[in-house]
Amino acid sequence: MENSHPMFTSHADTLERALTAIAERAYWSNYPESPSPRIYGEHAAAEGEAAYRAYLGTDFPLKDQPAITGWVATEKSPFGTAIDVRYPQMDLDLAFAALAEGMPTWRAAGPQTRAGVCLEILARLHKAAFELANAVHVTTGQAFVMAFQAGAPHAFDRALEAIAYAYREMTRTPAAADWEKPAGKGQTLKMTKTFHVVPRGVALVVGCNTFPTWNSYPGLFASLVTGNPVIVKPHPGAVLPLAITVKIARETLADAGFDPNLVLLAAEAPGEGLAKTLALRPEVRIIDFTGSTEFGDWLEANARQAVVYTEKAGVNTVVVDSTDDFAGMCRNIGFSLVLYSGQMCTTPQNILVPAAGIATNEGHKSIDDVAEGIAGAVRALTADPAKGVELTGAIVNDGVLERLQKAASVGDAVLESSDVSHPAYATATVRTPLIRKLGAGDEQTYGTEWFGPISFVVATDSTQSSLRIFSDTVGRKGALTASVYSTSPDVLDAMEEAALLAGVHLSVNLTGGVFVNQSAAFSDFHASGANPAANAALTDGAYVASRFRVVQSRRHV
Repeated sequence: MENSHPMFTSHADTLERALTAIAERAYWSNYPESPSPRIYGEHAAAEGEAAYRAYLGTDFPLKDQPAITGWVATEKSPFGTAIDVRYPQMDLDLAFAALAEGMPTWRAAGPQTRAGVCLEILARLHKAAFELANAVHVTTGQAFVMAFQAGAPHAFDRALEAIAYAYREMTRTPAAADWEKPAGKGQTLKMTKTFHVVPRGVALVVGCNTFPTWNSYPGLFASLVTGNPVIVKPHPGAVLPLAITVKIARETLADAGFDPNLVLLAAEAPGEGLAKTLALRPEVRIIDFTGSTEFGDWLEANARQAVVYTEKAGVNTVVVDSTDDFAGMCRNIGFSLVLYSGQMCTTPQNILVPAAGIATNEGHKSIDDVAEGIAGAVRALTADPAKGVELTGAIVNDGVLERLQKAASVGDAVLESSDVSHPAYATATVRTPLIRKLGAGDEQTYGTEWFGPISFVVATDSTQSSLRIFSDTVGRKGALTASVYSTSPDVLDAMEEAALLAGVHLSVNLTGGVFVNQSAAFSDFHASGANPAANAALTDGAYVASRFRVVQSRRHV
């Protein structure tokens, strides 16, 4: 029987509550999402900002990492503020040797101890929530409140969810069993059998620019808690949030009596292409990636020695058939388009509307009325720059601007994108959403992803035509979200069936405070692994179970 590590004992109640939450699927969060001083303390925000600022212009405090060959600074804030933090680069052969050295002890510690240490890492990250939020804010261009929520408490919840799923899978098989089989003539065969959770090997986490913690934490913690050492390769534009994470993880591992080199940060120089180099290392047996379809497909095709978990790109779609709350529908869709300037993998892109219009509580609305209703909601949310930028944030990279410029020349104008002066960051690049109107025949345009503040209102022959377009585009390109607006039970049933066949999560008649591009840990699955947009879901049993294997040993009694 595994002896309880003090860190497991300290966090056992949290783990038990998380296990209950993933079974019940009701609302639960372990980490408050409001950055209120009433929750986090009067000085928490100021202390977190000071801790963040102490990193600027310095060598990041990871000098105890092995095999350091130099230091590199690559981040450029979308807000135009200086970062200039330098991160260590490593000799890869020596780094992988260091990762492997602590693995036997970490494996032998067992599921309880590993879960306890990972939960302690999360507890310490939670204490650094404002420090992380500032790092996410400055590197991604997210507005601060969003950076706090998505970059800290929501990311912690997703990590805790992954730990809970992994713990459940690791402990599904007993650690030992007595085995007896009658052998005839009063004889009995007796054996004792032990079952060991054995990690696959080194895990690689490839971070993204937009949500560096939220998208990385599930894979990081799922791999670590199942016994695998982890090398974290951040996006060059958003290194600081994951560097802070690695620093805290290493400190916690050392305090728990384990090798801190079980977690390493791998920073890269501009143009180095380190992710490909790492992904093909024979020691790497698990890869987690969020980002472009191109690189995700490359990983799946080439990193054959590893189990690869990808979240790529898709064509998120809204089917509009009818509504009993026209204003609420327009506000809800408009907010989803404005949030973080559409730079979310869950933001709607295609809004499919019958060319003949729709029935609403305000009478018949033409397709142009629908388009203008959504555009009007976007205008209302962005009219005041001081308020608008707290939703839009800033544009994360030049690729988004290039797509925005290209999209402005397709179809017919519904809403032009405008340049907004940020009240707090004079050099920030802020753009409001662009909406263009297309026909059903413009599939070459709406049938691919346009990541950023770009959406299309597509005129279809009918709702049935909308459902066919939805099924075809999502079937070929994938999607992470889908939504429908209809007062017809038959249409809702047909859309749900289409979503099930396409393998995409569906939201129905959202008009209030829940938006299609948001998902709640412990209740909502993020991605399904059932369409081309992602080959895994955050988080389910399949996401964690292949990160380890059960190896048995048996002996005669």
